[in-house]
Amino acid sequence: MTKFLYSDSNKRYHTLDYFYKHKFKSKIFKVSLNAGFTCPNIDGTVGTKGCIYCSKSGSGDFAGNPNDDLIKQFETIKNIVLNKWPKAKYIGYFQARTNTYAPLSILKEKYETILSLPNVVGLNIATRSDSITDECLDYLEELNKKTYLTIELGLQTIHEKTATLINRCSTLENFEKMVYKLKQKNINVVVHIINGLPYETKKMMIDTVKYLNKLPIDGIKIHMLHIVKDTQLAYMYKQEPFHVLTRDEYVDIVINQLENLRPEIVIHRITGDPKKEDLIEPTWLLKKFCVLNEIDKEMVKRDSYQGKSVN
Repeated sequence: MTKFLYSDSNKRYHTLDYFYKHKFKSKIFKVSLNAGFTCPNIDGTVGTKGCIYCSKSGSGDFAGNPNDDLIKQFETIKNIVLNKWPKAKYIGYFQARTNTYAPLSILKEKYETILSLPNVVGLNIATRSDSITDECLDYLEELNKKTYLTIELGLQTIHEKTATLINRCSTLENFEKMVYKLKQKNINVVVHIINGLPYETKKMMIDTVKYLNKLPIDGIKIHMLHIVKDTQLAYMYKQEPFHVLTRDEYVDIVINQLENLRPEIVIHRITGDPKKEDLIEPTWLLKKFCVLNEIDKEMVKRDSYQGKSVN
């Protein structure tokens, strides 16, 4: 039986829980926040309609209430967590839309408001590779010396035809340059990808991971495509339905992707969390723990583990 190096459980991949536990020696909980940012793919800078799968919340469906200030958002979520993990420490997660897309003075005020709160040990900032100015990059470098900073970049796919279809409005070249700029400043980089994008094959999804494996990234978030109400994707699916991955197909693709990732790359997410009332397809995503269990069982069955196919 294979024993995976970065695990002290039955997991055969490098989970975020394992990483946090060994880095901080404490339970870490990410508090998702909506800081009221917009996006260059919405305000007309690079586009106006956004990515076709993006919900009204800008991928912040489980972030705080945008009508509340950041401290109230944080405290509301933290107080729920306290009941389960009274000694937890926290990472503020700026999740909704593009969280470096604002003047530097606004970024500083929002980030440092959260960093000033008790037991906050870091920030995760979700953004686009085309939305980090040189001025912002210098500030992030300083911030990284004060706290545990992670920048999350949305890539979704390396394939240009798909990127055009989903209206990403940013290039692979720009993404790669930003990864290296961030790493030159010793900033942690996590990349988001989406499996099941319209008309992509299994090979295309695995090729996206093989490409990322060659970059100096620290972590990855693997999502399954959600088709949710009131999005351009939902309209497309209604007009011309495309194949949506089955749970078994998704499990198979994820395992192949994990096998092609260096074992030190942390897996921050391996499935999705759609809102039941908004989800059109795939409905099997609503049973998150079933998906996780199927991945674990199938990896054991195959004697698979993260990095197995990496030369």
